[in-house]
Amino acid sequence: MIKLLTVIGARPQIIKAAALSRAVRKHAHQVTEALLHTGQHYDANMSQVFFDELQIPAPTFQLQTGGGSHGEQTAQMIQGIERVLNEYNPHAVVVYGDTNSTLAAAIAASKLHITLIHIEAGLRSFNKTMPEEVNRILCDHVSTFMYVPTHQGIDNLAREGFNIDYTGMPSPDKPRIRHTGDVMYDNSMYFAKLAQAQSTILVRLQLKQNAFVLATLHRNQNTDSAERLSSIFKMLLHLVERNGQHVVLPLHPRTRKMMPQLLDADLQHKIESTTSLIIIDPVSYLDMIQLEQHCNLICTDSGGVQKEAYFFKKPCIIFRPQTEWVELIELKKAFIVDADFKRFCEVCAELSEDSNQHWPQLYGNGQAAEYILQDFLSVVA
Repeated sequence: MIKLLTVIGARPQIIKAAALSRAVRKHAHQVTEALLHTGQHYDANMSQVFFDELQIPAPTFQLQTGGGSHGEQTAQMIQGIERVLNEYNPHAVVVYGDTNSTLAAAIAASKLHITLIHIEAGLRSFNKTMPEEVNRILCDHVSTFMYVPTHQGIDNLAREGFNIDYTGMPSPDKPRIRHTGDVMYDNSMYFAKLAQAQSTILVRLQLKQNAFVLATLHRNQNTDSAERLSSIFKMLLHLVERNGQHVVLPLHPRTRKMMPQLLDADLQHKIESTTSLIIIDPVSYLDMIQLEQHCNLICTDSGGVQKEAYFFKKPCIIFRPQTEWVELIELKKAFIVDADFKRFCEVCAELSEDSNQHWPQLYGNGQAAEYILQDFLSVVA
């Protein structure tokens, strides 16, 4: 029996892990999976509801490593993950994306010579000032199996010198690289019907379909800068005041904490008194999918939400200077405005005139997790 240890630390990774866990259950005669949650981001509202809603078993191993600097947090994770690896002795470690949890698991597994499977390999924003960019690059370079969601990701790896056509027995020096499609797309398609049947958020918030904007805001780069945070809230208020839009903002705890510290009193008052800017607590995955399906525009600094916007054929405005999903920019389905109010207004005007409804299938056929598991088992089982 092949033993996998999946390491997760932030709620987007819980969502991604759901797709592979479904595939593992189909192949229970060959493979078993244990989950390790590092505690990087964990509270009942932000994490536990996702385990319950997505029918994922509770983590077998739970670390308590939230808080601290990047270095402190990552060091604690490496130490805790190494203990679990020695105890559980898996055949392979599965990691997702680009968080500190991903980097810590990659380092711990590579030091113990345990096979590392990186799902969402090959992505690049080409900005190494972002912690996520460093994490994803370092993880790729110690992985044995690299599962890449997009053709752009394959091209990125080829430019870095990886042999993307290698077919021999894989190792960290000669990894197996496969274009798979995106496990997030698997989940969005799988849970969309469930969200339609179970989520009541549109009724609770009295929202009309295709008549509101969905926004998310959580990255330190934005939440910890008075200038950037103020500019982004002015953009959201612009949508309300000039365009007559309702804007729904499920507010991350970090953002809520920083607002009274960084926003001036006049802006804070305007935010609080504008009823069409609907600020709510973080929402469940099914509620988020329902909001994404039925809004008319998404504004975000989240990489995952950028993709989900595309899955549900919604234009997306990005509050970041770069994105790893460059294909969305090239197709003019997502637009980088960073924290530039003028650029934001230009994009809003451009979107109001856009009638292009061509949405190519970029992220696979909804079976990425099944492909990944079968490919891995074809080598090791």
